[in-house]
Amino acid sequence: MMKKLLLVAFVLFGTAIMVAQTTVTGTVKDASLGEPIPGANIKVSRKAVGTSTDFDGKFTMTVTDTPPFTIEISSLGYQPKTVEITTNNQVVEVSLTENATSLDEVVVSASRTPERVMESPVTIERFDSRAIKNTASASYYDGLENLKGVDVNSGGLTFKTVNTRGFATFGNERFVQLVDGMDNASPALNFAIGNLLGISEVDVKSVEILPGAASALYGANAFNGIMLMRSENPFNEQGISVGLKAGLTSQEAAGDNGYYDATIKMAHAFDDYFAAKASFSYLKGEEWHATDYRNTTGIGGTYIAGTSHADDPNYDGANVYGDEVSVNLGGAIGKVSRTGYREVDLMSNEAKSVKFNGAIHYRPLGNDRVEIIWNSKYGRGNTIYQGQNRYNLANFFMEQHKLEVRGKNFFVRGYYAGEDAGDSYDTRFAAININSKWKSNSDWFQQYAAAYLGAIPGVPASNHAAARAVADTGRPEPGSAEFTRLFNEVTSDPDLLTGSKFRDNTSYYHADGNLNLRDYIDWAEVQVGGSYRQYRLNSYGTIYTDSDGPIKYGEYGLYTQIQKKMMDDRLKFTGSVRYDKSDNFDGNVTPRVSLAYAAGEMKNHNFRASFQTGFRNPTTQDQYIGLATGAGFILGTAPDNIGRFSAPAVTTTGTFTLTGQDVFDRGYSANSIANGNPTLATTDLVEPEKVKSFEVGYRAALPLGKNKLSVDFSTYYNMYSDFISNKDVVVLVDPNTPVTVSNLTNRDLVRTFSVKTNSTVDVDSYGVGLGLNTKIFNGFDVGLNYTWSKFDFDQASDPDFEAGFNTPEHKVKMQFGHPNLFENFGFNVSARWQNEFYWQSTFLEGTVDERTVIDAQINYSIPSIKSVFKVGGSNLTGEEYLSAPGVGAVGSQFYISWTINN
Repeated sequence: MMKKLLLVAFVLFGTAIMVAQTTVTGTVKDASLGEPIPGANIKVSRKAVGTSTDFDGKFTMTVTDTPPFTIEISSLGYQPKTVEITTNNQVVEVSLTENATSLDEVVVSASRTPERVMESPVTIERFDSRAIKNTASASYYDGLENLKGVDVNSGGLTFKTVNTRGFATFGNERFVQLVDGMDNASPALNFAIGNLLGISEVDVKSVEILPGAASALYGANAFNGIMLMRSENPFNEQGISVGLKAGLTSQEAAGDNGYYDATIKMAHAFDDYFAAKASFSYLKGEEWHATDYRNTTGIGGTYIAGTSHADDPNYDGANVYGDEVSVNLGGAIGKVSRTGYREVDLMSNEAKSVKFNGAIHYRPLGNDRVEIIWNSKYGRGNTIYQGQNRYNLANFFMEQHKLEVRGKNFFVRGYYAGEDAGDSYDTRFAAININSKWKSNSDWFQQYAAAYLGAIPGVPASNHAAARAVADTGRPEPGSAEFTRLFNEVTSDPDLLTGSKFRDNTSYYHADGNLNLRDYIDWAEVQVGGSYRQYRLNSYGTIYTDSDGPIKYGEYGLYTQIQKKMMDDRLKFTGSVRYDKSDNFDGNVTPRVSLAYAAGEMKNHNFRASFQTGFRNPTTQDQYIGLATGAGFILGTAPDNIGRFSAPAVTTTGTFTLTGQDVFDRGYSANSIANGNPTLATTDLVEPEKVKSFEVGYRAALPLGKNKLSVDFSTYYNMYSDFISNKDVVVLVDPNTPVTVSNLTNRDLVRTFSVKTNSTVDVDSYGVGLGLNTKIFNGFDVGLNYTWSKFDFDQASDPDFEAGFNTPEHKVKMQFGHPNLFENFGFNVSARWQNEFYWQSTFLEGTVDERTVIDAQINYSIPSIKSVFKVGGSNLTGEEYLSAPGVGAVGSQFYISWTINN
């Protein structure tokens, strides 16, 4: 009896399965060419069930859904279509229409709601997976530099910072980078460390960049712009993808060196409820060597004559460290500095990046109405960061963990970001303390003076070279066993009086959410949202004034936005307002208002105007840093940080303790000293900086023969106030030392404080951007864009203020290529030119030369093995260039890659 029941149950179950199965077959073609589209995605609407077309554009899909239901057909660069499935074994023939221009692409960042680029109320740049395939740059992250109005400052092979609209350094706190909704900034450094914790090339879905103020929607620090990077969803993009890249970098200083970049991603939807993905990336290469040995007037100074101590006994080389230690020996000897070590001898110059990203996705309703996501990211690597000094970030580690609930009209997420400085160290302090360990400063300068004055038999008097040789007796040469021993000792010591190691375990917790009320309000689209973040600063006193324990503080924000279409949907109004409050500062209100009007019979002329505001809270370093730099200190000015700071200082007159209050009570303006009239500096506690931005623009898709010419023009005017800046304040270590210009310029008697404060000067910047894109002949892509950037301020109103605009006035970028010149073969060439400009920073200042950079690639697809092979090169002319004074010169990079998307 039991066997019969089981048999009946089995038959009924099998019959149910067979009845529930529906098979759909079909072909997907290009509407204009009639050619098949391989790799097009076909899926059941709102579910993970789907397939893709083969080389001939054909597909077969068997699902458990019972007709009627809807399937979606899409392919990158084409307008998607839906087809109603009404019967089993239905055959569908679908023709997809290619987007006329890039203006037809859909973006979500401009208004936190999907809309075409054409309709966006503000300037926006987009980079998708198709552009990644066609980029001529060595990586998609490098390829962002070819976008209109976007700058990428290269501090090294793996350290690159994105910026828009000026006022940038390598530590760019004014530009936000979000990866799958998570702020990618280092908790302690306060800015994104390139793509160390970003998305691997085979997992990135799109990159959207909003130049200019975006605080009304994205809060503090979305001041100069924001970049939103999205990875692929394992419900929608399944399979195994592999990217293998190998090549070499070529630089005069470093020679030819191999580099390798490998990544793999696995994504699978187990059913309509669960999906998961994991990706792993590994990159290794040689950093661009920094070999600028020109003489400077000191840290942050400008170049003067000479490249060694043979030219100047007080020589201080740009990429030489330890020679900042200088004493005025008086009389005929004058100022003398110690013999330093070159940067290339203080760093391994190994560039390395290891990344892992894992995510679990759960859809409790079996469709995309509600999705719960757990995402973990880990990144470890070696790179070089140029701030006040040059820092070797060795085995630097960062992690993020996110839990997000996302629905049709809402999301709520919370995440943690933490870091470990690993074996990172300050190269300047490494050299200073190696020197002091093999011979104390007092002994070295005494021996120098004695030799110069003829007090040592056999050594010629009044000879700087001979005196230096005597003082350098016993100096360990780079590469020697003694040098290695001292180097390891210093770089593992976190006390900057004797070592150079960074210790840092800073972290923060962040939560934010957004609700679109479209299901409850029909007269307009209204959104509300908010965020909260709590910082936990924990550098053990090596970066912050936290030697007595972690420093905690928080900030929150609330916003709302209303968007209304009128006049037959031709006129669109967008208004936003946000309120933000930090524990240490008063609240900020940031509104945004924009109007966009679609003119023309086909609504293909879009005019827009907007007023936006932004603000930037002082960073964790602006508030709580207390960092020794070799020539002095950087001091944050949160209200409670002044009392937290103290540091010992040793001079020829004794050992003293300098406090934060000393800086405010008896610090002298560096500019007044330079003018020969020392006056006490007036320094205020740091406050948030603000910007008001006005922008107008025009977008159009104009007929051009059989094709369309996309035009994207914008012009903006920004007005900044309370600009956060560094004020140089000089403090006599011994309070009893007479206040004279001579004493205030004697490095042995003073310490210079770079104090975080706000400038009283008003700074204005303005610019124009123009982008043109079209197809010519038989599908050749042609792009041209131009950016003009300028800024103004009255230097006389704040002589100590340095704006640090750090942006060329003129930039021209061009692109020419064809994704399918002949069957499965494509190519792309890009070129960019910029004029010379002046770079200001706390490390070094100077002119950055004009440059022209040409990149190119050819690619060949083999659909049968789902592979793309690419051969390319960056900076093909071989003309090396500097992104800024003090960094390694960027040479040429050549590569071959194999990408498999299964």
